[in-house]
Amino acid sequence: MLDTAIDLLRGRRIAVLTGAGISTDSGIPDYRGEGAPRRTPMQFETFRSSEEARRRYWAGSHLGWQRFTSVQPNDGHRALARMEEADLITGIATQNVDDLHERAGSREVVHVHGRMHTVSCLQCGRTFDRERIAAEIERLNPWIVVPEQVRLQPDGDVEIDASQDFRVPPCPVCGGMLKPDVVFFGEIVPPAVFAAARDTIAAGQAVLVAGSSLVVNSGTRLLEVARRAEVPIVIVNRGETKWDARAAVRVEGGTSEVLTELADALVAPF
Repeated sequence: MLDTAIDLLRGRRIAVLTGAGISTDSGIPDYRGEGAPRRTPMQFETFRSSEEARRRYWAGSHLGWQRFTSVQPNDGHRALARMEEADLITGIATQNVDDLHERAGSREVVHVHGRMHTVSCLQCGRTFDRERIAAEIERLNPWIVVPEQVRLQPDGDVEIDASQDFRVPPCPVCGGMLKPDVVFFGEIVPPAVFAAARDTIAAGQAVLVAGSSLVVNSGTRLLEVARRAEVPIVIVNRGETKWDARAAVRVEGGTSEVLTELADALVAPF
């Protein structure tokens, strides 16, 4: 199937949709892949309504953030960056909240579910760099220590016991409630962000899906754009996806290996 995918993609501008599976080789697990940790992701309404839930979330998110910033792009990220450099890719719409695409060299990236690297106030709407908020967390909680072994979650936090002692910093401007700029379960993708992702997919003459099970609604809505335009879809994933029957080609395998082979075949040697 890899050769079929290469033949289909060759000569076409490619729009890319990536999911958690592309970052597993960097040490960030998938929600649904084999060996994925069992957990209940934070619901938006729970975060807003429960002070205890916010303390628990921010404590775990801070510990996860310290590990999150140390992970490195893998061969899958680098393969897509190489294809973009060769002007084969129109852009990447990613469901991931990490910045591994950018760190690998990709420039045209839309984060459908947001990014862990900024924090916004739910009251005044101001946005802050995550490093600034992390420094304030450590000032308020000098006892907090990052364990040597922390198992990251797909959205960049970790599971820890709730701590009544943890202090959540307020908004530096208005004193309101801070939240990482990621889309929680039960929260709507901002319309402007989804429109940018939709435009990214619509610009492609083919769509390459890498590392997504396509269970989350945002991914399937984006692929509907391609389907209605009769644009061929190539899926690369470990395990089945919800769109396998609609794909022109499906390649079973890890994204690091398969995307590297695709890039090797499609990028003309200099």
